[in-house]
Amino acid sequence: MTIFYKFEGKLYINITNGCPCRCVFCIRNNADSIRDNDSLWLEHEPTFEEITAAFDAFDKSGMTEAVFCGYGEPMVRADMLVRTAEYIKQNSDMSIRLNSNGLVKLIHPDFDLNSLRGLIDSVSISLNAPDAARYNEVTRPSFGEKSFEVMLDFAKQMKQVCGKVGFTVVDVITPDEIERCRTLAEELDIPLRVRAYVTDNESYT
Repeated sequence: MTIFYKFEGKLYINITNGCPCRCVFCIRNNADSIRDNDSLWLEHEPTFEEITAAFDAFDKSGMTEAVFCGYGEPMVRADMLVRTAEYIKQNSDMSIRLNSNGLVKLIHPDFDLNSLRGLIDSVSISLNAPDAARYNEVTRPSFGEKSFEVMLDFAKQMKQVCGKVGFTVVDVITPDEIERCRTLAEELDIPLRVRAYVTDNESYT
């Protein structure tokens, strides 16, 4: 069971396969893993004990960043993410990044984002589209079109919690839509990164 894996010199953390979205560009549709790592499909959601044992055993030589980003939305297990981040902070000097769809308030309405303060150093949020209707088509969230505004609110709040926030879009949308995403990101004073759509396991985020 692959909980931790290496990608481009960073330590990636795979704590769940759960996700409320079915993005049209999701790499899970095309591959079981990233590059030459073992399958990221989990046999079961790992316990805290399994996570910490796997972390301790993993060769982290030269790694300076840990990234919550596996074959699922990390915030599906928000409380476990917090416990894991605490453990990593206590047992390493790595910074921690969260890659998220930003829908934790719909997944866990009572989750307090302030519990991430001091644990998460940066956040990459999947913007995916310039408006709610298009977001619903591209991301296909189980919560419907309200998800778009919830995601934007998450981005605004995380700027207060950790300071360093970025948006991403995948180039499955049109150039005009990408420019509208860029305008929206600029209005929120959040940088935007455009990712290329991939159909193999050679690239990731």
